Amino acid sequence: MAITTVDSLRRHLQWAIEVEHGTLPPYLCALYSLHEGANEEAAEVVHSVFMEEMLHLTMAANILNAVGGRPVLDAPSLLPKFPTYLPHSNRAFEVPLLKFCPEAIDVFLKIERPGEHDSLPEDNRFETIGQFYEAIEVALKHLTAELGEDALFCGDPARQVTDALYYGGSGRIVTVTNLESALAALEEIVEQGEGLQHQEVWDGDRDMFHPDREEVAHYFRFMEIALGRRFAPGDTPQSGPTGESFPVDWDAVHNMRPNPRSKDYPEGSEQRVRMEEFNHAYSGVLHLLEETFNGSPSLLAVATGAMYGLKEQAIELMQLPSGDGETTVGPSFEYVRPELRHVARRGEQHIVVLRNGPYLVYGDVPLVRKRKIVSEENNDAIAWQKTEVLETEETYALCRCGQSSTKPFCDGTHVRVDFDGTETADPRPTAERRRVVGGEGFVVRRDGPLCMHAAFCVGRVERIPAMLPATGDSDVRARVIALIDRCPSGSYTFSLTPDGDDIEPDLPVSIAVTEEEDGLAGSLWVTGGIPVSRSDREPFETRNRVTLCRCGHSEMKPLCDGTHRSIGFREEQAASAARSSYEDA
Repeated sequence: MAITTVDSLRRHLQWAIEVEHGTLPPYLCALYSLHEGANEEAAEVVHSVFMEEMLHLTMAANILNAVGGRPVLDAPSLLPKFPTYLPHSNRAFEVPLLKFCPEAIDVFLKIERPGEHDSLPEDNRFETIGQFYEAIEVALKHLTAELGEDALFCGDPARQVTDALYYGGSGRIVTVTNLESALAALEEIVEQGEGLQHQEVWDGDRDMFHPDREEVAHYFRFMEIALGRRFAPGDTPQSGPTGESFPVDWDAVHNMRPNPRSKDYPEGSEQRVRMEEFNHAYSGVLHLLEETFNGSPSLLAVATGAMYGLKEQAIELMQLPSGDGETTVGPSFEYVRPELRHVARRGEQHIVVLRNGPYLVYGDVPLVRKRKIVSEENNDAIAWQKTEVLETEETYALCRCGQSSTKPFCDGTHVRVDFDGTETADPRPTAERRRVVGGEGFVVRRDGPLCMHAAFCVGRVERIPAMLPATGDSDVRARVIALIDRCPSGSYTFSLTPDGDDIEPDLPVSIAVTEEEDGLAGSLWVTGGIPVSRSDREPFETRNRVTLCRCGHSEMKPLCDGTHRSIGFREEQAASAARSSYEDA
């Protein structure tokens, strides 16, 4: 037995993560190369296998966390140069990046090949993935017997990704807390890949696209594509598929150049720029997965959504000529270091807007709910009242599309509804836009595009502009300052002299989920100077107070423009609609 210590077990479980991830780039290249609307059955097969590999990666991380390890995904070792070998295998075959073609399916069959029923466990240089997991199973049983279950399974349960989180494919996420659950997770991984008991075609789950069908294991799904025929009830690995024909059009694909590399194209060329954008995005996905498995489990939906979001970029690449007159460019899956990319803010308080996705909040920023207090007589905005402190993970994601069923948090719905989060807000600093609107004894300025019409600039009798001529009166001036201080967006500001700095209210470092009159759901109110980064990497001025759209309909995303009022945005109504949409899907 080769795995005899806890350190060795943790190292091998990290290898399991690398093995599972090693299948994702080749599967994605094949999937994205298929022409839209063609080869729908083949696309469903590759898509379903990809989703289950994400499940396997998640459960390998759960086991590693359960035994006190730390999953690593945001690292160069996860993205070696293609073609490469399956990590820690016996290097019997290379894994290239190919379009959907017979050669790619042949590689996929080699990756998913079942082991012999009586084959020996292999902790390294394995012939089949099943053998590798058998070695881990033997080690888990041995170390439990040697050290005791409590000593071995010493990890923080809060790091477990649970089945309560929707991941999108067949099978289930197994929460690992002891030997029994660890073995159950391994069984799910192996049976989805090789079939029940290493001897059957079926894996025990239902087909994710056709729940009325039993699902065949990965190896046999790819065999269906290779042979052009489905497995039918009663079929065995020996009989092969005897069911209905499985049509495959090998020509209905983008002719992607094998194993693309960004260095093959000049700096500044459209091909290289697009490839580098994809690599930035994919490295960001690895970062999200690492955050997921290291204390922020609810980010799984965000990471999965970001993975789906790569499709558009990959297809755009596959429509660019590679320069040889025959093939197109494709995604190269090259690692981008954290300091060079947009999504990698661990250790600092920061908000990152994800492309057509949620707000990613780093640095354990407090999240609260605040309700607008208005007068009974005229419905005048008076103040904000904190009503609840929300529990968060150190890194968390807030819904931007307005349709999550777990608001204010993101649940991945933005992917299913094809949310367009294109950012249209003017990124220039407020000093370039604002104008002086008056004031005596002080100077009042207004940045109109920041206004989200919260109505704090309206006094009981008149608006701020009408009050400014009377601000020589200290009482009037104090009332104007009070109104300015309560404005959530900071559209109005004041200073003591024309060239003086704005005097800002002392606001806490936090994000407030606001509720307005009559239960309307308002903006996300960011206070205390938390930096906000746009998804297009355009600089965004760091300000003491910012209001971010969370209904998904603002015309100046990511900023709120008050549209939530005109559409009657309510948190519970939107959540119910999202749940209905999810159930229908």
